[in-house]
Amino acid sequence: MTQNTMQQVIITEPGGIEKLAYETVDIPTVQAGEVLVKVHAFGINRPDILQRQGLYPMPKGVTPVPGLEVAGEVIAIGANVSKFTVGDKVCGLTNGGGYAEYCVVPESQTITIPENMSFVQAAAIPETFFTVWANVFQMANAKAGETLLVHGGASGIGTTALMLCKSLGLKSFATVGSDEKVQAISHLTTTINYKTENFEQVINEKTNNEGVDIILDMVGAPYLDQNLNLLRRDGRLVYIAFLGGAKAKDVKLGQIMMKRLTITGSTMRARTTVEKAEIAQDLMENVAPLWAKGECLPMIYKTFKFDQIQDAHAAMDTGNHIGKIVVEVI
Repeated sequence: MTQNTMQQVIITEPGGIEKLAYETVDIPTVQAGEVLVKVHAFGINRPDILQRQGLYPMPKGVTPVPGLEVAGEVIAIGANVSKFTVGDKVCGLTNGGGYAEYCVVPESQTITIPENMSFVQAAAIPETFFTVWANVFQMANAKAGETLLVHGGASGIGTTALMLCKSLGLKSFATVGSDEKVQAISHLTTTINYKTENFEQVINEKTNNEGVDIILDMVGAPYLDQNLNLLRRDGRLVYIAFLGGAKAKDVKLGQIMMKRLTITGSTMRARTTVEKAEIAQDLMENVAPLWAKGECLPMIYKTFKFDQIQDAHAAMDTGNHIGKIVVEVI
């Protein structure tokens, strides 16, 4: 290793954790509109797992090196960069390449780290907060006083959504798969173990059969009927994944029409730079003040060292994590 080179993680071929390896390459060159970040920590996300398995194809021109979020120190800036200077502590939503000692990030997708936040916490922000804000608060237009149901409530996405609901005045419910997870997030929401309880029945009982306004779903097809049953008039069903199945055989179209329901979904990677910039700006205006007060700080399940990337992926593969898994680089 020299001053001009770095290590990064590569996927040698689609498969299990053994397909993750390290290689030494040149430190990337910062381009116009970008910042070069010396990475202190990066987050592990479900899309990384899917990419490793060969189930999340890269858009044309995007680096095959995984990693969607980093936190660290700006060490170089490209032309036309005005918000950041060398030495700034930041976190950013990458376009890939975050599993590395250095990473370039578009200035418009980069956020200043509050003084009270560690690099590990900051590394857990971009992918989950960008995703939740875009889907729940922009697309679904969630407002204080409404009720949100989150499937997968103990995940990084789930805990982020629930913290934001609590701070921004929304009521919430969450489904999880173990009693341990029920206890772990009980301070944030009304939690339901879907393996031992019927979540539709529980929510109806607790809402006097009124249901919820918004559902954030990463399970997919198996929950469609119950989701439609639970949504109130003008309710919104938002898909961000379909871990339980992508194709629903039957859809109650009449219920969608009678309730005036909206069904939508999105992926972050497919969004344009302009769209991601708008999300970042919204987060700085609406969520950064919460971070500064010590609210909505990411829940960290476990941290790993840079040379333990296979272990970090193995931890995500189990599905037992509560909150975020983060890798510390330095």
